[in-house]
Amino acid sequence: MVEQSAVLGVASIALGMVLSPGPNMLYLVSRSIGQGRRAGIISLGGVAAGFLVYLVGANLGLAVLFAAVPELLSVIRIAGALYLLWLAWNTVKPGGMSVFTVQDVPADSPRRLFAMGLMTNLLNPKIAILYISVIPQFIDLDKGNVLLQGIVLGGFQMAVAVSVNLSIVLAAGAIANLLADRPSWLRAQRVAMGGMLGTLAIMLALGDSAGPPDL
Repeated sequence: MVEQSAVLGVASIALGMVLSPGPNMLYLVSRSIGQGRRAGIISLGGVAAGFLVYLVGANLGLAVLFAAVPELLSVIRIAGALYLLWLAWNTVKPGGMSVFTVQDVPADSPRRLFAMGLMTNLLNPKIAILYISVIPQFIDLDKGNVLLQGIVLGGFQMAVAVSVNLSIVLAAGAIANLLADRPSWLRAQRVAMGGMLGTLAIMLALGDSAGPPDL
């Protein structure tokens, strides 16, 4: 039902986006560095819950919309490509602050950590556009149930995002100390991630409107 090329495409975009600095990464890293790994993991639970809300909500609405107006896939494909280009620029532009900068943050309870992780993700425009503009263009109307395709592809995005974020949470302290004295390494990371996002955006824009690009 869902082709391997679509899964790989979603996984590649999800990886590029989760590795680019954004609200989720900033919150998780700040909690992990300022309050410890346990706080970071609890916060990540809230972020994962936010992904689930987007997955279910977006796909329930999109399944009906795309069945009625299939031409919207082309519009969504271009919008998703433009957004990825914007992310690429914001990743490599001069003056960007390192997501791993150590900052003092007040200690919060587990309930507040989870709630803040959830709200950070729900209010994250990167995730909203990912589910509304990027993932849907990998849906093939000729491959069966649109709703199920969206849920499967969203599930792969969640798996990539949660796995990478968990690794970042566990390693945040060590990475912050490592990069503190190595600004050139940080610049290299930003350039690499920006280049990856830009490449994905171009491939997305040039892809056939009838299906996902060959990523």
